[in-house]
Amino acid sequence: MNQHILNTEVQNFINENLNSDITKLLFSGSPFTDITIQELVEQIESKIKCKSKLPSWFKTKNIYCPNKLNIAQTSSEVTAKYKSSLISGNTLIDLTGGFGVDCVAFANTFKKVIHCEINNALSTIVKHNFKILKKSNITTLAIDGLQYLQQQQQQQQQQQPFDWIYIDPSRRNDVKGKVFLLHDCLPNVPEHLELLFKHTKNILIKASPMLDITNAINELSFVKEVHVIAVQNEVKEVLYVLEKGYKNKIDFKTINITKQSNQTFYSNLNFHEASYGLPQKYLYEPNVAILKSGLFNEVSSQLNIYKLHKNSHLYTNKKLIEFPGRRFEINKISTYNIKKLKNLIPEKKANITVRNFPETVVQIRKKTKIKEGGDVYLFFTTNIENKLIVLICKKC
Repeated sequence: MNQHILNTEVQNFINENLNSDITKLLFSGSPFTDITIQELVEQIESKIKCKSKLPSWFKTKNIYCPNKLNIAQTSSEVTAKYKSSLISGNTLIDLTGGFGVDCVAFANTFKKVIHCEINNALSTIVKHNFKILKKSNITTLAIDGLQYLQQQQQQQQQQQPFDWIYIDPSRRNDVKGKVFLLHDCLPNVPEHLELLFKHTKNILIKASPMLDITNAINELSFVKEVHVIAVQNEVKEVLYVLEKGYKNKIDFKTINITKQSNQTFYSNLNFHEASYGLPQKYLYEPNVAILKSGLFNEVSSQLNIYKLHKNSHLYTNKKLIEFPGRRFEINKISTYNIKKLKNLIPEKKANITVRNFPETVVQIRKKTKIKEGGDVYLFFTTNIENKLIVLICKKC
């Protein structure tokens, strides 16, 4: 951590160049003797990423940014706030602290938070930022979190167990690249569950949306809740809440955080059967959090709406209801016929979605010459009679 970067004139330079051409900056060289142009550009690029992901950090003076990779891997403020709304208590330890965004949020719901980060340089940066953000109840330790727990156990120093352990295993592995199972992540959480439960009764795991939820549940023990978090209809995180000894049904909770409102849908997996039917007056498309959760039958059962097909994941009803996703009024229903479709869309502009359909959006646009945009929404799908259909809709 280069302390000179915190000097007022350097911070002014960084803020003044947030919209500058990075390539030109690199060639122009550093105007400061104690700071390289590479260090300045790293601060500029990382701060740009903070603007939308960490808005309050972006607005706070003298926040020291790590490299772009650390920013990319960290939670956003909005997802960190959601996590902190789920748990509270006296003590929490974050075993994979990273840039510390989650710890700042947890500091609002816990009396004491411990931030473990194996990267000493990053730990130093985080300690500085916690001070700037006035989070005096967070302790930073430049150590591997699992190693810290093992040391505590060997030295018998820990008097009371932690109320919660939080862990965010890395989604990458030097050998396999992107991974899809928890035991391939770093650290290997399933392998260390016994150690974790010696220090707490409650564990919160943040996992990548790339990981398969069913496989993750099978790898873990005592899973109490699964939370699928989407922001602006993009899945960001899947959380697993573990409670030692828990053996009841798992609660599934999905949330899509939008600028207008939060779309939520809950289920305890009673495995209800879906109802099926042909398209009626309204069409419902679930948000991505529900799609990731796999609660397709539960949506039909709880909301009393009909699935168009087992694999279509589109729903219909005669009435307009509140729905965790997009809602449309169906104006026309057509069989899939290119010539007929061209006549039905004379303006040659529409928004196209495919669900359980043998062709892609690109292929359909190439065949129909329909451009993107406008107020018409076309859904290409398969109905309960296994017929390829096109639903011509307007958004509600």
